[in-house]
Amino acid sequence: MLVSNWLLIDDDRDDQEIFCLAAKDVTETINCTCENDGVEAVTKLNNDTSLLPDCIFIDMNMPRMNGRQCLIEIKKINRLANVPIYMCSTSSDPAVIEETKKLGAVDFIVKPPTLTEFTKTLSFVFKRLHGMSRQ
Repeated sequence: MLVSNWLLIDDDRDDQEIFCLAAKDVTETINCTCENDGVEAVTKLNNDTSLLPDCIFIDMNMPRMNGRQCLIEIKKINRLANVPIYMCSTSSDPAVIEETKKLGAVDFIVKPPTLTEFTKTLSFVFKRLHGMSRQ
């Protein structure tokens, strides 16, 4: 089975753990990598040309470089031009969602409160990424 490499950029270690658990609940073929900070993630993505995630998830609220800034910087990396980027936040401000989509995000995920709901959300993302119809 084909492995899907997902990159999560989120400064909250608990959110990282929940995200990766939910991703593994979707399918064992998701390899979830986490970066704790937008600055570190952008630096790593710029410097490690072998790093090519199948999908990137960016938390909106991070210190040093927020999610919006991180999205803008990642969009400048040519080899990542076709990598879908999802923004994540506990907030669901329509203006922020619209702005991030205009900046190139595929979609915006409002972080669900439970692991079960997060698994359902990531399952939908996985199916969308792999062109499967919703079951």
